[in-house]
Amino acid sequence: MPNIAIITDTNSSLPLDLAAQYHIVQVPIIIQFGEENFNDVFDIENASCFALIDTSGRLPTTAPPTPEKFAEAYRKAFDNGAEQVICFTVSSELSATHRAAVTARETLPDRDITVIDTLSMSMGQGFIVLAAAQAVGKGASKEEAIERALDVRGRSHLYVSLATLKYMAMSGRIGHLAAGIANVLNVKPILTMHDGKLELLERVRTRLKAWERTIQLAVEAAAGKPVTQAAVLHVNAPQKAHEFEQLFRKSLKYTQDTLISEINPGLSIHSGPGAVGVVYIVEK
Repeated sequence: MPNIAIITDTNSSLPLDLAAQYHIVQVPIIIQFGEENFNDVFDIENASCFALIDTSGRLPTTAPPTPEKFAEAYRKAFDNGAEQVICFTVSSELSATHRAAVTARETLPDRDITVIDTLSMSMGQGFIVLAAAQAVGKGASKEEAIERALDVRGRSHLYVSLATLKYMAMSGRIGHLAAGIANVLNVKPILTMHDGKLELLERVRTRLKAWERTIQLAVEAAAGKPVTQAAVLHVNAPQKAHEFEQLFRKSLKYTQDTLISEINPGLSIHSGPGAVGVVYIVEK
C-alpha cells in the first residue's frame, strides 16, 4: 500500500502526544499579539495566552497558517517517504485555513494531495483525523481512510458551555452591553456545530444548569445510540473538565476511556477560560 501522510491544523485540539502516536502533523494557527506572532500550541498555550490578555486588556488576533506553511508540511511528508497526503482542516465556515491548505496543494500539482473540509473544529475535527490515521495504520488505502473519516464526521456531535461572554465581547462577536448584562445575570451560552457553523443553541442561568442542559442536549442527540468515542473539552479548566466528564459518563452510560482535551488558543481566545464541552461519536 502507498505510504500515506496525515496532516491537519492545531484547531483540531489533538494532544501533541496523541498526534505523535499516530504520526499526525499539525500545522499551527497563528496567534498575533500586536507585532508578535506565536505558533498555536507550540509557542503559546492557554495559561500564558490568557495571562497576556488580562495584562494587556485586549485580545490577540488569529490567522490561518499561510499556504507556504501547508506546502512546507506537504513537501516534508513527501521527503520523508510519503506517496500520498490527506490534509484535514477546521471548518471552512470558521476559518480561511481550508483555503490556505487548498492553495498550497495547487503549488504541488504533480503530487497526490487531498484536502478535506471537516466541517468541524476541536476534537470534532480531531476524531475525524484520528479515524483516518488509524485506518492508514491498519493498511487502508487513501480512499478507504477518507471514507472512514467522513463516516465518523457523520456520527459526531459537539456541545460547549461557555463560562463567560467577556471574551466574545472583546472580540466584537457580541456587544459589550449584552455581555455585561449576561454576566450580571450569570448567563452561560451553549454552542454546537451545525453544517460547519458554530451556533448558539441556548442561554442558561448558572454553570451547573448549563452543564446539565448541555448533557441533556447530548443525550437527546445520541437518540439512544451507544457512544463509541468521547472527548471532554475545556479551556484552562482541567478540574472542571473532570467534573463534567463524570456527569457525561453517567448520563450517557459511557464506560470507555474519555479523552480530556484542551481547546487550543486558536479557538479558545474567543470562548474564554472555564469553557467546558464534549465531542462524541455514536454507533452506526
